[in-house]
Amino acid sequence: MDRLVEWNVEVLSSLLQQIIASRGGVVNGISTLSNAERNIGTGAGTVLDEFTPIIPLKRFEAEDLRARPSPSSIDIGEKAKSQLRSYLSQIAGMYRDNPFHNFQHASHVTASVKKLLTRIVKVGEGNGLAESRGRNDHINDDVNLVDLAGHSYGITSDPLTQFAVVYSAIIHDVDHPGVPNAQLVKEKTRNAQIYKKSVAEQNSVELAWDMLMSDEYSALRACIYQTESDLRRFRQLVVNTVLATDIVDKELQALWKNRWETAFSSSSPPSLTSFGNPDQEEHDNRKATIVIEHLIQASDVAHTMQHWHLYKDWNERFFMECYRAFKEGSADSDPSENWYKGEI
Repeated sequence: MDRLVEWNVEVLSSLLQQIIASRGGVVNGISTLSNAERNIGTGAGTVLDEFTPIIPLKRFEAEDLRARPSPSSIDIGEKAKSQLRSYLSQIAGMYRDNPFHNFQHASHVTASVKKLLTRIVKVGEGNGLAESRGRNDHINDDVNLVDLAGHSYGITSDPLTQFAVVYSAIIHDVDHPGVPNAQLVKEKTRNAQIYKKSVAEQNSVELAWDMLMSDEYSALRACIYQTESDLRRFRQLVVNTVLATDIVDKELQALWKNRWETAFSSSSPPSLTSFGNPDQEEHDNRKATIVIEHLIQASDVAHTMQHWHLYKDWNERFFMECYRAFKEGSADSDPSENWYKGEI
């Protein structure tokens, strides 16, 4: 467990360096944001009520990208890194001892997200997840070119977006009970009565977010955001990304499918530079939001697309979790009866 925590610490630390570099190396105290931090997510009802189909990403001018200091030159500080390590240790401890939905699964999803983000935001090398240095040790110009060409819909140049998606992968199954949402609703558990649907996902967001907002992680939060607008964008990205991992709810899946078709239909305008063009920015933001959600969905079941031994290992874990639920009376059918047919 300690090795997994430390690996996640290094992944998020690297992205925090990218975030701070995008601000020109600035990290100030955020005591002025205390009211915003306290109130965010409290007025919309449930986490699901906060979902939005379009998340506005932050745009950067090409000059700003070229002027960014090298992330490797950024020190997030021992206090922030210690808080990050403490936070992730607490998160790991909040995962239950399930065969499948455990902290190892969260770390596996995180690795897949990290890899897929690298593929999305990368032309050659150089992005928020895999640094490539050119002359003067600055970010490779490929970053500017791919973003200005619209190939990543703004994801390339915004390390806060990348951090939010990776963070969401780490926390997406916190406190997962090891049974599906439909069973929780059927059993009328306390969380099911609160959330109604996407029960496990909403609970994970609430638990992880509430802990992040506690006083003991103020230095960590100051690395993540410095303004209320960045705080709100970070929250929205986390909400949308974690909710997207509910791949069983048919209503939500239909919603995501329709949104994908709207964003990427043949009538959708080509994605070029969107500076000074509000309509194009909205189209790019819609596409970016959809891409992020599908990226986490693919990562959540990445074992089905990986090497046979990985697939076999995680498939067996998932079977054992389903079988345990059946034996404990939290499933109507014995998964062993049709498991192989279902997998084929």
